[in-house]
Amino acid sequence: MTFTAIDFETATAFHPCSVGIVTVENGIIVDEFVSLIKPPNNLYSPFTIQVHGIYPRDTVNAKSFAQVYPEIQKRLKNRVIVAHNESFDRNVLAKSMALYNLDYADLNIASRWECTVKIYKAKGLKPTKLSDCCREMKIQLNHHEALSDARACAKLYLLR
Repeated sequence: MTFTAIDFETATAFHPCSVGIVTVENGIIVDEFVSLIKPPNNLYSPFTIQVHGIYPRDTVNAKSFAQVYPEIQKRLKNRVIVAHNESFDRNVLAKSMALYNLDYADLNIASRWECTVKIYKAKGLKPTKLSDCCREMKIQLNHHEALSDARACAKLYLLR
């Protein structure tokens, strides 16, 4: 059970404003990383602010995706990646990398990641929102906080 769980919170569409990454080695969490990310032009949708509570004032002095990327890269490269609703987080990563001319292939990760939504749906859990899965599996969660979400995803994957 060696993998990396990731969660992005977004400001608009696929522009991240926060990332949480949890590294698991042999079933044990060995590293956690979280960072605010300044989205392009520090623009936010009112809807996303309502979801995660991150405002432009919180990221006005934060690093850009390109500046945070070396930390992301060292945690993802050559790893099994897990996310809750993996297509969303994978697209945020891929589109952000493309925006800054970073080559996704350099990460050497699967084109589709492990997905705790799909895993728990297959187990018959309904609904499969992260908060619902965590409630069912008795996992503590501060929902829509990137590190808490990534940690919860890692724990769900460990319990699958």
